Amino acid sequence: MEASLAGGTPVPAITVRDLTMAYGDFVLQRHLDFTIGSGDIFVIMGGSGCGKSTLLRHLIGLNEPRKGEIFYGTESFTAADEERRTEMLRRIGVLYQSGALWSSMTLAENVSLPLGEFTSLQPDEIREVAELKLALVGLAGFEDYYPSDISGGMQKRAGLARAMALDPEILFFDEPGAGLDPISARLLDDLILELRDSLGATIVIVTHELASIFAIATNSIFLDAESRTMIATGLPTELRDHSPSDQVRRFLRRGES
Repeated sequence: MEASLAGGTPVPAITVRDLTMAYGDFVLQRHLDFTIGSGDIFVIMGGSGCGKSTLLRHLIGLNEPRKGEIFYGTESFTAADEERRTEMLRRIGVLYQSGALWSSMTLAENVSLPLGEFTSLQPDEIREVAELKLALVGLAGFEDYYPSDISGGMQKRAGLARAMALDPEILFFDEPGAGLDPISARLLDDLILELRDSLGATIVIVTHELASIFAIATNSIFLDAESRTMIATGLPTELRDHSPSDQVRRFLRRGES
C-alpha cells in the first residue's frame, strides 16, 4: 500500500533537496529541488553536458552530493550508512545506456545474476523467474541466446529484464533509446508504459529523445548547463507550449518547421 503523509498526501518515491553536484572545484549543477511521485515516469532532460547522467548517478549512490540530500520515501538515502543504503538499493533497478549485459552469459544467466546474489531461491526457481522476466519484455524463447545473437533493441529489453529481476519499486533508465532505430525505440517506450501500468513501478529516465519524452513522461525537469541549475519542471507538453523559458521551449520544439 502506498504510504501517505499526514493529511493523506502520498509520499513521493524520491525527494531531492537543495542538491549540488560537483567535480573538484567545478560545480555542475546547484540548488536542485524536485520530487518524483510514486508511479511517475519522470524524465531528466537538458542539453549535452548539463549533468543528466550525473544526476542519475547521484540518485543511485554512485556519486556523492557536494551539498543537499536525497530521500527515498521519507528516509534519507544520503545520510544512511552503507548497510542501510544497500538495503534501500534493493528497491531499485537500473538499465544502463549500453544494456551492460555480460557477453559470455546467456540472457537467462544475465537475468539470474541478481537473483543468485540477493535471494535464497534454488537454481530451478531462479531459472523460472528469469524466464518470466524475459517473457515480460517480449523475449520468451530467447533465454539461451547470447547478447551477440540478438539485435540492439532486444539487448535493451534483456537489460530491462535483468533490472526487473528483484521486482524493484523504482526503475532508472540512462538513455534507453540511444542507438535504436525509431521503431525499436517506440517499442521500448510502449514496453515502459506497460511495465509502469502492470507493475506500478516508478520510472526515472535520462533522455534527450523528443518522441520518447512526449510519449511517456508524466513529469520532468530541465537542467541548464549555462546557469548550472534546473530552470523548468512539469509535464513536457505543457513546458513546450507554455514555459516562460525560451531555451526550454526551443529544446522541446526541435525539428518543428
